[in-house]
Amino acid sequence: MKDEKETRKRLQECAMEEFLEKGFMKASLRSICKKAGVTTGALYFFFEDKDDLFVSLVKEPLAGVREAMEMHFLGEKQAMESGELLSGEVQEGEADDYRTTLNIVHELYRYRDRFRLLLERSQGSSMEGVVDEIVRICEGHYRMLADMMQQHIGGEKISHDVIHWIAHMQIDVFVYAVTHIDTEAEAVRYMGHAVKYMVCGWYGMFGVTPDTGGQ
Repeated sequence: MKDEKETRKRLQECAMEEFLEKGFMKASLRSICKKAGVTTGALYFFFEDKDDLFVSLVKEPLAGVREAMEMHFLGEKQAMESGELLSGEVQEGEADDYRTTLNIVHELYRYRDRFRLLLERSQGSSMEGVVDEIVRICEGHYRMLADMMQQHIGGEKISHDVIHWIAHMQIDVFVYAVTHIDTEAEAVRYMGHAVKYMVCGWYGMFGVTPDTGGQ
């Protein structure tokens, strides 16, 4: 059992190197097995195919980030339904956004190479469209929030195109960090400005001037 776990781990480590260097489509299972010092038969004992091997590297880290995101969205929905997000308590909402952002950034940098695989090397794999999938989840959430804000405050309904852009912008903030910012500390500073910008912009669409006194 211990030998099997070590073999599986070695295959994943070698696969990380291969996928990061060549991307999913050009990566070679034969090369991975050679680096790991095992036969291709041994690889198929642990993984169904190249896609299954790739998914094994990114599945758990991605699930952790999605869970944090969905928990935050649930909290926002409940706060909106209770009237908390409509009562002018914007500073507390910003602080919650910032806490969630810090948690996600920590997970992104804890598994940065795996997220780089997902974002930069997944073309051709079953994980290729994961960013678009997450954008769609965000889009549905912001559509709901925007409609509730508009019903409470009034004004023009926010268009689908704007909601789609907001959802993309939120995800692109994290994508940029992982792919361009080398350290977690630098990413945290970057996110501090990004959160302020997004909170002010969101409430500004509804003519509300938020009090953003800092984290």
